[in-house]
Amino acid sequence: MHLNRRIAALAAACVAVASAALAEPEHGLAMYGEPALPPDFVSLPYANPDAPKGGRIVFGEGGGFDAFNPYILKGRSPYGLRVHVFESLMGRSWDEPFTLYGLLAESVETGPNREWVEFQLRPEAKFSDGTPLTVDDVIWSFETLAEKGLPRYANAWDKVESVEKVGARGLRFTFSEQDNELPLILGLRPVLNPRDWEGRDFAESTLDVPTATGPYTVGRFEPGRFIEFVRDPDYWGKDLPFNRGQHNLDVIRYEYYADGDVIFEAFRAGEVSTFRESNPAKWARDYDFPAVRDGRIVKSEIPHQRPSGMEGFVFNTRREPFRDWRVREALIQAFNFDFVNRTLNDGAYKRITSYFSNSDLAMQPGAAEGKVAELLAPFEDTLLPGALDGYGLPENTSGGRDRAAIRRASALLEEAGWTIRQGTLRNADGEAFTLTISLDSSARLISLTPSEQEAVANIWRDSLARLGIAAEIELVDSAQFAERKDAYDFDVIINRWGLSLSPGNEQYLYWGSDGVEQPGTRNYMGMDSPAAEAMIDAMLTADDHDGFVAAVRALDRVLMAGRYVVPFWFADRTLMAHKATLRFPDTLPVYGDWIGFLPDVWWSEE
Repeated sequence: MHLNRRIAALAAACVAVASAALAEPEHGLAMYGEPALPPDFVSLPYANPDAPKGGRIVFGEGGGFDAFNPYILKGRSPYGLRVHVFESLMGRSWDEPFTLYGLLAESVETGPNREWVEFQLRPEAKFSDGTPLTVDDVIWSFETLAEKGLPRYANAWDKVESVEKVGARGLRFTFSEQDNELPLILGLRPVLNPRDWEGRDFAESTLDVPTATGPYTVGRFEPGRFIEFVRDPDYWGKDLPFNRGQHNLDVIRYEYYADGDVIFEAFRAGEVSTFRESNPAKWARDYDFPAVRDGRIVKSEIPHQRPSGMEGFVFNTRREPFRDWRVREALIQAFNFDFVNRTLNDGAYKRITSYFSNSDLAMQPGAAEGKVAELLAPFEDTLLPGALDGYGLPENTSGGRDRAAIRRASALLEEAGWTIRQGTLRNADGEAFTLTISLDSSARLISLTPSEQEAVANIWRDSLARLGIAAEIELVDSAQFAERKDAYDFDVIINRWGLSLSPGNEQYLYWGSDGVEQPGTRNYMGMDSPAAEAMIDAMLTADDHDGFVAAVRALDRVLMAGRYVVPFWFADRTLMAHKATLRFPDTLPVYGDWIGFLPDVWWSEE
């Protein structure tokens, strides 16, 4: 990121956040306004405080693992470590856009303009080995993550001017610049046990079992095959209101499969407890096996109101010819969404037309107006066509061969210097237009199994061939695929960015210019946009919700007009099949089946 420019922009935009100011320590902290739950709340609204404890759940996962540190680039760590074993100072309610309640910290206080945040630790908080949690442990964790952890931890830490102890259990962070989200980011930062890394380098990948503060500990495991998380009966925080109705299952087991498509067969056989079905045609057709008919397995549809996020084919603009927006637009035109959707999904899904589809944060159709137009106006000369006057994806004909779209794509390619010679698309130097679509051979995305990813790629490849483009599809094992993604070593991949109702600093990790060269970010397309960074700055310094929404919508316009992704589709509900003994509350969070839902608030009931 261009730090000097960002600081100047932030200084010019500094506005007091009076609604967020806290005069004294509080039980929770919201991005805007006040927390929805009072200090004496009984449980989170989507948790059942009377849920029984016991039972087990088994998940099927693609790929494998070979490390137990989820906070560094090296190694592949089980996802469950972050959500079951490690904790943070505060915990998130997934029924509010962005509100935190005390977890390891019993209270939080901020300055009038959120220029500092102070946490008071709970005296009863401790690690799974019985060691009390201290202020020094928290400071060591935050500093170590910033110095040796994933890039996103350093980005926020760069804005921390100082850290000081306050009494026996307090610590205060003072910030060097305005960023209204910083207190919440620090509240969600994982707290580690420094003694776990005595005598070894934090940045090195190992299978040493961590002793964290969370409700589960690591049980039996075999690298690459399975891992179990066992509920800790001595968990220090089991009686906190925030935790009531959560962490109900005694054992959470993850089984790993080399072929992601085998997971459904394992579910049918009773070896896996749940299965998220991404294909509505299969949901209607393939769930008539005995366990469903006799009631051992039930089908649940779980609605949500969260943004769609973005999923699709991602162009690596670090490489030619994807640096030219006209080429990217041509390849988007060549993707017949209607045909793909009918072929794979019986036409059931809506297309992603915004990085925030399905929410109020999505850009509005037509030309930018009001505050959105004001935010984008200083960058008018650098914005791509459509950002200000409106950008929309092509509307395909229902057939498999959309001749009009192919003609539009051919015209764009010719304008960019690519013409057909001897049946092959070539540039002025005679070089053929070729690209490779790299796919993870075992990892399942939310909307696509590995075989469905390959099917979509094959349909798109056939359309590209009509343009004279030779597209190759390569299947890569999960470990190599992750390494190549981190190093941006690809032409085109399928990726998904899950986005929330409270986008913030993580947007720098996704779209910030540092990610053009710095490995390990999620800026897979390699975009370098001062306008995008300015919109993120505006989000973080907005003094009210309306200003925040305008900044997000403006960012959405920059992203969509950038033409970095060939968007797929989204669903406004999860199709979940699960064992009948597994239950979840009737009251659902606004995010639906998302982080904090399964297995967090589920329970087992024979």
